[in-house]
Formats: sequence, structure tokens, C-alpha cells
Amino acid sequence: MGGEKRYIIEVDKAKEGSEGKPSMGAVYRSLFAEHGFPSPIQGLDSCWDVFRLSVEKYPSNPMLGRREIVDGKAGKYKWQSYKEVYEQVVKVGNSIRTCGYHQGVKCGIYGANSAEWIISMEACNAHGLYCVPLYDTLGAGAVEFIISHAEVSIAFADEKKIPELLKTFPHAAKHLRTLVSFGKVTPEQKQEVEKYGLAIYSWDEFLLVGQDQSFDLPVKKRSDICTIMYTSGTTGDPKGVLIPNESIITLLAGVKRLLESVNEQLNVNDVYLSYLPLAHIFDRVIEETFIWQGASIGFWRGDVKLLIEDIGELKPTIFCAVPRVLDRVYSGLTQKISAGGFLKKKLFNFAYSFKLNNMKKGRKHAKASPFFDKLVFNKVKKGLGGKVRLILSGAAPLSTHVERYLRVVTCAHVLQGYGLTETCAGTFVSLPDELGMLGTVGPPVPNVDVCLESVPEMGYDALATTPRGEICVRGNTLFSGYYKREDLTKEVLIDGWFHTGDIGEWQPNGSMKIIDRKKNIFKLSQGEYVAVENLENIYGQLSSIESVCPKNTFNGFDILAFSEFIAYSKFVNYMIWVYGNSFESFLVAVANPRKEALEHWAEENGISMDFNSLCEDSRAKKYILEELSKIAKENKLKGFEVIKAVHLDPVPFDMERDLTTPTYKKKRPQLLKYYQNVIDNMYNSGSKPKA
Repeated sequence: MGGEKRYIIEVDKAKEGSEGKPSMGAVYRSLFAEHGFPSPIQGLDSCWDVFRLSVEKYPSNPMLGRREIVDGKAGKYKWQSYKEVYEQVVKVGNSIRTCGYHQGVKCGIYGANSAEWIISMEACNAHGLYCVPLYDTLGAGAVEFIISHAEVSIAFADEKKIPELLKTFPHAAKHLRTLVSFGKVTPEQKQEVEKYGLAIYSWDEFLLVGQDQSFDLPVKKRSDICTIMYTSGTTGDPKGVLIPNESIITLLAGVKRLLESVNEQLNVNDVYLSYLPLAHIFDRVIEETFIWQGASIGFWRGDVKLLIEDIGELKPTIFCAVPRVLDRVYSGLTQKISAGGFLKKKLFNFAYSFKLNNMKKGRKHAKASPFFDKLVFNKVKKGLGGKVRLILSGAAPLSTHVERYLRVVTCAHVLQGYGLTETCAGTFVSLPDELGMLGTVGPPVPNVDVCLESVPEMGYDALATTPRGEICVRGNTLFSGYYKREDLTKEVLIDGWFHTGDIGEWQPNGSMKIIDRKKNIFKLSQGEYVAVENLENIYGQLSSIESVCPKNTFNGFDILAFSEFIAYSKFVNYMIWVYGNSFESFLVAVANPRKEALEHWAEENGISMDFNSLCEDSRAKKYILEELSKIAKENKLKGFEVIKAVHLDPVPFDMERDLTTPTYKKKRPQLLKYYQNVIDNMYNSGSKPKA
């Protein structure tokens, strides 16, 4: 893997394949774990201890904050201290126990991030209930499935989500016995719930249920499950990922070691904006980390149009996003600069090149160009409140040029992370001021071992000079299994190694680059294997292909308000679906063209028709196909990887037609079923589109 400095160390040798098993590359771990993984933290055995110890250390520190609404207008953030939150957690916990629920019972939480969400979660942690998040973005069908599958007995929900919960009746009522609203309850809702023999409480009512009671907290072990987090699958029902206390505690210790090693440790003055869903592991572990440090968590108001105001008022120090939205941020910024006039553009480009060159010479970003940071890049920095020092990107690989650009202009460390619900989120993360890690997810965090397993059918060899293969993870951050699905657990947990399904490539410096996905492959009639996700990522670079932000679009871009795009992080995705099968020799695709781009092309070519008609027009299809072919040539794709026919759908792939998951991952079987006639027509027309 080369002679340059590496941020990983080898802990076990590679193994040749045998008895039908593929070969496995050498096992590596973080250089920061050279002398072993972080030791277990004394007194920290459960997620409850994370909160309890911080209450003891930092009782008066501001913990949870939300905007005060005065005369209909949002004012400053009003904070509850760690001690005040603890007192509410005790009340909620006593009320849960008074209702007859105890250790091991499943408790659902349904709604957008809020103080009540965290308080309910901590009450579950205190009394050993399994916290079962009900995704805010899931419809009633999936919510009903999770309640029934997990056998949820008590559920907390946003006032706005109570009607959604009622839609799950009568089936969910077989298990669900108590509902608690984070707000109020209407007489009609009370009547509806009681009809099924359930109890329902407003938040204030529930706090009083156990006011005269006191319960001893049960002993909680590291191996005890603290949450069942359901992942939205691209096929079939959601899977319940069993996450024990140990997974989260181990991750916290690893994150602490990592941040200390790069001199970026968190402290009590750090502030985090809570807007990514707490129902996902990514945000859950970030907020656990902040709680452990006695730091502050401020909640947004839930409206993307108001997000920039919330950021400006809160002034977070750490910010999280995902690659697709950062791509749009990059595009918006570059367009704004180009439209800003000759002198502004010249100054910005000079400042950018000057700072980047200094960073390439090894200077830390804060010292690369303090002058231009103040003169030029300060406006961009203010777009995130003015105090952000770390921007963490996750969920998918971030384009190298976008990461490089944002590292310069945001005046913050832009780091990529990688992980799954099954690995408790954090598995890899890139390091500050390491430009050599651009385009990668960095080295492993210092609490896991990682190796690559060869995937011969895709041509990936873990023993090659440049090792490539399926990323496999081992360590105490791993999940305990899929709830009630031992069959699926055995498929991915083999000899202590979790098989992620993602294809990675080790870099000479010890960082990992995600290059493909194992499952989404198929064979063409000539015997060639096609890795479809990799192709979709490449073809998705085409500016004429839509990257969708459902229900909202932005026409234009304000350099001081680019944070608005962050709120779409869980929605943004390039909308092209590539298809092939073993009976055909070439690929076809369905794409959602970008309206503005296609209409601009039509205008330039003297074509006058509405957008829907344009998508049906053979000239438009030919244009998109030619552009896709150019992308294929630029990326040196093989002949069988070139798309030969395309269908343009003016309506983006969506959940309403069951074509995507809530996080806008494509549901391939459903896409095939929906577009079967279109696919058949493209193949029947031959290897070239009709003129």
C-alpha cells in the first residue's frame, strides 16, 4: 500500500480463499489505537450512565434549548440545564413505571427532534426499556409494522403525529396500551383511543401520573439492548437493528480518543443544532456525544424556511450534513460567485487559490490565509452562524472537488464519515488538515478492526496491490443482530465480522474510499457484471439530471443563506435508475431531467413545448443520451456500461409511488415493476433510441 505515512496499523495477516470462501485482506485498525483500543470508562456501563454522570458533573450547564416564541415571533434560545432535564426525566420515568411498564418493555418515540424526545429517551435508558424510534419520515404502514413487530407497549409522539398513530389502529392496538402526546390531546382523540381500551395522556398530564411514586432503577449491563432502530430497506419490511449499551459506549470512547489525537476534542462550550432525525443512528450518537461532554443541544423549529434564522441565533460549533446537499451548496456558491461581477469573481478565485496552495504546502486551514478568511470567506462562514469549526458529512462519498472547495471557503474542517446503523454509525472518519484524504472517508475510528473481503464476481481483489473488496468490520460497536430475524443476522455477521455490503478501496495513507455496492450488481447476456450504483453515481454528475429536493425547489442561491440546503440532506439524490438483465446485452435507464436545464436546451434549439411534452420528445431523449455518452467517455467506462436508451420521466422518483425509501434510496424491484412497460419498449426498439 505504498511507503508514505499511514494512519492505520496491521494487526492480522491476509488470508487466501479456501473451501468456497473468498480471500480476505490484512486486518487494520487506527494508528491512534496502536497500543490498544480505549479502555472501558469507569462507571460507564449504559446510556443512562452517559446522562447521569454529566448531570453530576455539569448540573447547571445548558443542555436542551428551543426558540422562545414571544408575540408570535421567535426570540432567543431558552435553555433547560442538565439538572432541570434530569428532574423531568425522573418524573417521566416514574410515570412509565406507574403505568406498569418495566425493564425490557418496548417504548416507541414518534416525531421530530425536541426536548421531549430526549427526555423520553433518557427515561427509557433509566428504567431499561427498549427505545424504538418511529421514523418521522415513514408513513402509517411502516409505523404500524414497527409497532407490531417490536411489540411496542407505550409510545410517545408529537402532538401532530397522534393522528398518524391513530391510523395504525386497530392492528397496532394489539400491543400498544398507552399513548403520550408531547403536547395536548383533543377530546375526540381521547374518545378514539379509549374505544380500543388504550389510555392517552397529554405531556403535562403524564408528568403527574407518577408524582407520588418512587422506583429503584434496575441494574443495566453493557450487553443490554438500549434501542431497536429500524432501517428502511430497499426491499421488504424494515429491519430492527438491536443496539446494546456497549455499542454506543464503545463508540463514545473511540470518538473521544480520535478527537483528542487530532486536538479537536469537544468541550462544554460546544453547541450542536439538532435537526437531522434522532430516529437515525447518525444523529443519536452525535447527541449522546454532546451529552457526555456536558455540551449544549439546540433544536430547530422544524421549518426549512426558518432554519437560517435558527442557525444565526444558535451559532452552532459543530454541523452535520450529507454529500448530496453539499454538492448543491458547492454549485450554488460557484454560481453566485460567477454572477457577482468580474472584480468579485477575480478576488474570490485568487483568495481561493492562494489559501488552497498554502494548505497543500502543509499549513493548517486556520493559518493558510487569515487575511482572506476575514476579507472574503467570512460571508460563507456567517451562513452557518459564524462559529462552526467542524462540518461532518456522512451517508455517501463526497466528491473530491466539493470537499476541497468547502474546506477552503467555510473556514472549518470538512470531514467525511462512514458507518451503518449496524456499526453504530461511526466506523471511518477523515482527519482535519489532511488534504491527502480528500474523496475518502478516512481511516477507521480507534475502536474497530477492518478488513476487505474479495468479491471475485465483481473483479475486486482484497489481496491486490491496491486492495479492493467488501468492507468488513469487527469490534464492540457492532449491533447484536436483527430483531426476530436470525436468518438475516447470519447472512451479515460471519465469524465476528459484519459484512457491510459496501465495496471499499484502501488508500496509501490508510484511508478508505467507498467505490461501489456489492448487492446492486447484475449480469448482462454476454456474461459481463455491472455494478449499477457506481454507474448511477457517475451518470448522476450530468447537470441535466435532477437531484431532487421534494416539495421544494430553490431558484437562485444566497451565499449568506446556503444553510437552507442542509435541511434537505435526507432527501437529496440524483435521479437516474440504470437497468439491465441477463437476457439483454446493453443497459437502459429512466431519468428525471432537471426542468430548468432541459427547458434551456429546448429554447436554444428552437423547441417550444411544455416540460411534460419535452420529456416525451425524441430529440430531448437523444440529447440526454448524448450527454450520458459523454459522461461515460470522460470516465472511461467500458462499452457494456454505456447507456443505450433512456426514458425521461418529468415526475421524480418518490415514496408516494413506493419507488424510494424515506431517505430516497431507490427501491429497484418496485422501480422495475412500475416501469416494466417502458423497459420492454426500450429493449424492443433495439440498441439505439428512436430518432
